[in-house]
Amino acid sequence: MRHSIRIAASVGAVGIATALALTGCSGSTPGSSPSAGGDGELTPVTLQLQWVAQAQFAGYYAARDLGYYQDEGLDVTINEAGTDTVPIDELAAGNADYAISWVPKVLGSIEQGTNVTDVAQIYERSGTTQISFKDKDITTAADLKGKKVGSWGYGNQWELFAGMQKAGIDTDKDISLVQQAFDMNGFLAGDIDAAQAMTYNEYAQVLESINPATGKLYTPDDLNVIDWNDEGTAMLQDAIWADADKLANDSAYADQTVKFIKASIKGWLYARDHPQETADLVVKDGSQLGASHQLWQTNEVNKLIWPSTSGIGMINQDEWDQTVDIAKNTKDNTGSTIITADPPSTAFSNEYVTKALDELKSEGEDVLGTDFTPLTVTLKEGGK
Repeated sequence: MRHSIRIAASVGAVGIATALALTGCSGSTPGSSPSAGGDGELTPVTLQLQWVAQAQFAGYYAARDLGYYQDEGLDVTINEAGTDTVPIDELAAGNADYAISWVPKVLGSIEQGTNVTDVAQIYERSGTTQISFKDKDITTAADLKGKKVGSWGYGNQWELFAGMQKAGIDTDKDISLVQQAFDMNGFLAGDIDAAQAMTYNEYAQVLESINPATGKLYTPDDLNVIDWNDEGTAMLQDAIWADADKLANDSAYADQTVKFIKASIKGWLYARDHPQETADLVVKDGSQLGASHQLWQTNEVNKLIWPSTSGIGMINQDEWDQTVDIAKNTKDNTGSTIITADPPSTAFSNEYVTKALDELKSEGEDVLGTDFTPLTVTLKEGGK
């Protein structure tokens, strides 16, 4: 399966791309003449996303539509994903120059021989949660014992299983595991006590639904949320992946990677500082999700990035090590782990993102977002 979940789409979970077309805050504005290098020609670059257009990928669309990629001499094509698309396979096959994917999903591919590198860890925090209604009295992972626990599977289950096992739950005997569809219907019908939900998507789907007891929308007060960041079993999610062989052997590709990261980060800076405009652009660009849902998603994705501990895109060693440890030592309901040995040193590198951040800081950009304050978003029925 892919990654993050969507709202009205089909099966598979994962990413989502967006398109932005506004006036820019820094860099070129839409329609301005791009700077491209010596001969004035832009270098074609393809980015493979994890899913279809939505604010999970807002920064990349902002960078494209606001001219930030053009400022770096790049002509970027953004490919959305289908239900059968594995982003890292598209990268490895040469069908894309860069790909967006969760770290644990790619670690398995690396162990199978795919030679790719995490060159920018855009999301510092995990957006995966387990939610339940208040009357179930489930507030921590330990409270899942004896409950009907929903899981999407397809590579999205590892934080959940790590959290339960850390809490001493025998995941073979102590829970009733429910194969959860990529919607919240089973949860709303009472078939699942605690359901998987991304903060920026499925959690909002519940809040966009009518509570039959009140005739009004559900509110956060109706729900308990287990946050894997708080439980200590969060894993790194959306990252920019590059071809490791090309990084090592093609200096032009290595230089291009710095430019691509820099422009992408500028897109994410715009999304942070202009969330409403960003959400509006995502809707305008053809996302199937509603306007209030897109604003919610933009706001929640910003929370996963900001404030940044070391600068947006930097891979923090402690978070990487925690992800690898869970990938090696957590077994799911099939008895499998993601990997059996530590990944190679080429699995991540801060070399390229450091150069990009140095350039951005020299241009006066705030890459830490220390003063970031999220919005308070009011959702409408169905996310409209």
